[in-house]
Amino acid sequence: MTSPTGAPGRTPNRLARERSPYLLQHALNPVDWHPWGDEAFERARREDKPVFLSIGYATCHWCHVMERESFEDEDVAALLNEHFVPVKVDREERPDVDRIYMTAMQATGMGGGWPLNVFLTPALEPFFGGTYFPKHSVPGRIGMLDLLPRVQQAWREDRGRIDDTGARILAAIGSMDEPSGGPADAGTLFESCFVALARTNDPDHGGFGHQPKFPSTVNLNFLVRQALHDPARREVALGMVAAQLDAMAAGGIHDHLGGGFHRYSVDREWLVPHFEKMLYDQAQIAWAYLEGYRLTGRERYAEVARAIFEYVRRDLAAPDGAFYSAEDADSEGEEGRFYVWHPDEIEALLGREDAALVSHRYGVTARGNFEHGATILSEVNPLEATARAHGLEPAAAQARLGAARATLLTARAKRPRPLRDDKVLAAWNGLMISALARGARVLGDDAYAARAAAAATFVWERLRDPATGALHRRWREGHAGVAGQLDDHAYVALGLLDLYAATHDGAWLERAMALAATMVARFWDERHGAFFETPGDDPTIRARLKEGFDGAEMAGNSIALLVLETLARLAGRRDWQDMARRMAAYYGARLSGGAAAMPQMLVAIELVHASPRHVVIAGDPAAADTRALVAVFESKLRPHDLLLLADGGAGQRRLAAIAPFVAGLARREGRATAYVCIDHACRLPVTDPAAFAALLDEPATATAARTPVP
Repeated sequence: MTSPTGAPGRTPNRLARERSPYLLQHALNPVDWHPWGDEAFERARREDKPVFLSIGYATCHWCHVMERESFEDEDVAALLNEHFVPVKVDREERPDVDRIYMTAMQATGMGGGWPLNVFLTPALEPFFGGTYFPKHSVPGRIGMLDLLPRVQQAWREDRGRIDDTGARILAAIGSMDEPSGGPADAGTLFESCFVALARTNDPDHGGFGHQPKFPSTVNLNFLVRQALHDPARREVALGMVAAQLDAMAAGGIHDHLGGGFHRYSVDREWLVPHFEKMLYDQAQIAWAYLEGYRLTGRERYAEVARAIFEYVRRDLAAPDGAFYSAEDADSEGEEGRFYVWHPDEIEALLGREDAALVSHRYGVTARGNFEHGATILSEVNPLEATARAHGLEPAAAQARLGAARATLLTARAKRPRPLRDDKVLAAWNGLMISALARGARVLGDDAYAARAAAAATFVWERLRDPATGALHRRWREGHAGVAGQLDDHAYVALGLLDLYAATHDGAWLERAMALAATMVARFWDERHGAFFETPGDDPTIRARLKEGFDGAEMAGNSIALLVLETLARLAGRRDWQDMARRMAAYYGARLSGGAAAMPQMLVAIELVHASPRHVVIAGDPAAADTRALVAVFESKLRPHDLLLLADGGAGQRRLAAIAPFVAGLARREGRATAYVCIDHACRLPVTDPAAFAALLDEPATATAARTPVP
């Protein structure tokens, strides 16, 4: 989408000059929208009017509904234009703005979600708001035509109380990040989180809680590490992980034709999704299936990850290697229309026999399981049962079902597609770079690493300011813009670390180091420790916050701590190690009353408390003996370890500039040689893959012969 949308014949408002697809959706509204910025706020001060702040994103279903009902309506627009300064914000471009006012609404019990609509004083202090407001009031929900006059009257008649309310709310938000009390013991935090997840785990349908069901991959990340490092909990932790992965793969939240996953399920059974597809979900869910495959060896998990990567390649690939942000839930004015099926459509495309096979496997019936008798495809019957019901061997049924899915996918591609949000976000690309790089390692497919490298090159060349080293957040139509947030820098740095692990090209490690240094310079809070989520040079951001929740998107601090600790160990950066420990202490105190709020932060804290271990293979990267040792390392999930490759030449010298201890590690007797180093002392070097595997499987605290690092 490259131009404003809306009623034809209208004069575009100020949003027509913006690049956000979401803002452009509102550029022909009769509402006199302003983008977030000084022009709007100066007008509010000059005219002494409250700001009506409306926040959403391009693929938000209820944002579309509210636009059709209210923002396209002349009566609503007249009230907004006369008595308020209307401001539109794309939450994906400006998560800093969204975070402040979402926190305000949640803290005051006014609700949370999108669209988010908040009334502000000209000083940008929130005093009232909520989520979706219809045009007319309905039982339990006030409408815009009633709400706007009431707010305007209160502004005129009760200004002192409004100003006081706004100031108090903003002050309360600003104090939320201040540490209170001492840090909890790491073991206590892990125990608390594990118990909370076990309590909320759904034993019947997988996942956590009841409905709606979100992928919540941060929970799985934590449980995987509990399974790896706590033998007493391995079975229970893996059971929770596998139950969710299995249920999601079978459910309607999974796109069984095109690959990838929808945003969440509105029911407990993972059947009926909210149909939008987000890039960050694809990346994080791919991580979860790759780790599940590494731990269990279940080929199904590898297949799901491959299908995610194929979906992203086919439908979210931007020119020059980057990735677009999302696809909408709606098409032709209906949510999910693009994805659902009726029996007659399937029979017309496949013929009676194959249609019966598909319908049995994926639950297609005349009654349907969705609106208007349509069916969301889900794996209602196991493959073996479907094969038996149709007199087939499982392999034959699998082949016919695969061909049928390909036919249906081709036919579906001819339908009017949901809107694609074609902005490129640094943070979300960082996550997908990481996922693809991990996919290259786990699935043994170098094509994934090549795609990750192309995206990383795009981000580095198009979204990084070479003068400051800082990232812009968004690129669209040839233009970079919006100051990068903490998550942009942390996620991209993590992607570069994972890309080094997949390619052993030292350039990615150098860039990760540079980005981490910029992250420290722009976001570090020297007073209390940890990182602010936003840079400090925007006066319109009234409070710099630190995220306290790993949700649909992991907290920037959770990934920043992983990156900082990994690089500090590698480069011997005592200053960064001290910062990492301060972060662990800060969040240890903050999470003492609810560790399950940040499972990904606990993953990072676990790394901080683990014994440092470095694994180095000295050898020719192309030689068979080197590849054999690399294969041993990659045969298991080793989340605490970063494998370094010392090639004996320019690559090793480049690597030693970051990690000096690598300089003297060389092949022994002309053979590729593995070094396993703990606390900067190395076990005796080995050249035999079996001996290398035995060293890797030793506990980090095991007593073994060591040789000092040269």
